[in-house]
Amino acid sequence: MKIVLNGKPREVRAENLSDLLMEVGFSGRVATAVNEDFIPSSLRVSHKLADGDRIEVVAPMQGG
Repeated sequence: MKIVLNGKPREVRAENLSDLLMEVGFSGRVATAVNEDFIPSSLRVSHKLADGDRIEVVAPMQGG
């Protein structure tokens, strides 16, 4: 399916948000939004993706 991940078009096989994170290599703590709606980590496995979804994934950064 075709999605937009962090502003870049991408073809993926994942059917839910949890599988997408594994497919594209995100690990650890991240925040996720699909079509501008925040998706908590507890709902990622049940959140089905659709062709054309816009997904944003943000990881915390350490400052200094």
